[in-house]
Amino acid sequence: MGTILENIIERKRVEVARNRMNYPIEDLKEHISNLPIPLNLSGALMGDDVRLIAEFKRKSPSKGLLNDKLSCKELAKVYVENGASAISVLTDEAFGGSVSDLADIKEAVTNYRVPVLRKDFMLDPYQVYESRAYGADAILLIVNILTDEELKELLNVAQQLWVQVLVEVHTEPELERAILAGAEIIGINNRDLHTFNVDLSFTEKMAGRIPAGRIIVSESGIFQRSDVELLRKLRVHAMLVGEALMTADDIPAKIKELTSGLN
Repeated sequence: MGTILENIIERKRVEVARNRMNYPIEDLKEHISNLPIPLNLSGALMGDDVRLIAEFKRKSPSKGLLNDKLSCKELAKVYVENGASAISVLTDEAFGGSVSDLADIKEAVTNYRVPVLRKDFMLDPYQVYESRAYGADAILLIVNILTDEELKELLNVAQQLWVQVLVEVHTEPELERAILAGAEIIGINNRDLHTFNVDLSFTEKMAGRIPAGRIIVSESGIFQRSDVELLRKLRVHAMLVGEALMTADDIPAKIKELTSGLN
């Protein structure tokens, strides 16, 4: 019996093989050729305040169902109408997601011109094409589950498709690998993917080690105003927030708490 992450990766490889047969890559490429140029995630995350990447995820492997009151389309509109700079869509089955959620959310926020990030466990170039075909403007790559060669290959494919990449790290060696691979947007995951424990101090430890000119995103463990104030002191550009929004009784008020009036 493997860890949660190992089980997800094993299942993901089977899923990719299945999808490749059902929706061949040549069909994906043909569909992509008719799509508009992706929106710029980097531009959306730059500014004086800590920008919000608001995440849609139905459940987590450790905490179960988070929110079943709103559809992904409804929630995405709530996010953007209340100040989210970008939307993250968790499409992995273990989190109750799918690429259909990605397509639905992209359709729902198209008129708002807010970039949509596909968050999943990317292992294969096929998934980059799939992400673009279903409407993603950007994707997540997790250094922990990729070799250096795989990371560079996926970054290259994304670049060819004009898809930006949030490269996620959790340790200093992973950060070094991300920088060497040329990552422009670096996400510091405060959650250990092997234990699923969360500690915001990971952003404190690593933000200062990221070279100037890169965009820094803090992921996971951000629940209250004091968390965001800490991120601003650390010169973090953006925060990726899912659980705090998905479980909030008043989502617009929670977004306001996290994004308004920072000193």
